[in-house]
Amino acid sequence: MGKITDLIKNGKVLVSDGAWGTMLQQKGLKPGECPEEWNISHAEDVFDIAKKYIEAGSDMIETNSFGGTRFKLERYNLGDKVFEINKTAAQISRRAAGNKFVLGSVGPTGEILMMGDVTEKELYDAFKIQASGLEAGGADAIMIETMSDIDEACIAVKAAKENTGCEVFCTMTFEKTVTGEYRSMMGISPTEMVSPLIDAGADMIGANCGNGIEGMVDIIREIRLSNHEIPLVVHANAGMPVYVDGDTIFPEKPDEMAAIVPKIIDAGVNVIGGCCGTTPEHIVRVRDIVNKLSARTSR
Repeated sequence: MGKITDLIKNGKVLVSDGAWGTMLQQKGLKPGECPEEWNISHAEDVFDIAKKYIEAGSDMIETNSFGGTRFKLERYNLGDKVFEINKTAAQISRRAAGNKFVLGSVGPTGEILMMGDVTEKELYDAFKIQASGLEAGGADAIMIETMSDIDEACIAVKAAKENTGCEVFCTMTFEKTVTGEYRSMMGISPTEMVSPLIDAGADMIGANCGNGIEGMVDIIREIRLSNHEIPLVVHANAGMPVYVDGDTIFPEKPDEMAAIVPKIIDAGVNVIGGCCGTTPEHIVRVRDIVNKLSARTSR
């Protein structure tokens, strides 16, 4: 099947999947439940989410393993099932993906290095087990995402790179400051993440969550000014969250998201997908625009 980065080098713009948490909640996941445990108890529901994104036109789908480190799973008394849960997550997405790619989702641990909550070795070992489980289940790449601490992100990249044969991608989450700049919760700018992640071994970098697709355009432009070569991925929210009657709503409609796709491709992105609030309907429209733009450039 080759590598995702090889397709990008050949000039392809690829489409990723959309939100998993949003879809799991629609399936009945309750607040306080462990999403990753559903890989065991609700495997067909998880499979159906993955399959819907493939049917929507995704070139790659993630796994239901975002909180799959021991640090997160121990909160549900599942710390002894890290490898099994991640392997199963990848097997489910692999079954749905067919000849498309599977990205093993790895999120932050919630532990803070600078506060002494955890050591670098403990983080490394936790990410190593998770990434190894995802590879064993059939993941083609490890997608480290929603990172705010550059040190944790680099440790995760190294652990995946040194202990699997998978491509390794990493996205951080940035929010716009009052002065109009983008920073992670730990104060890292898009420019500041580039060299450390590449040095750690990342094959593709980018941003996810925190912004709708329009906000991601400036982030991609900033990264491209720093590095013209590294492949870039964006998983954007369906707009910025709005709170209605106690519920969090992401208001951006599929056509609104799709309308920004040409602008973000022009900024230099290589893979476009969704995060919070995005659905298969959003991915259908993103796929349509990517196909139309590809047809024009191939004439």
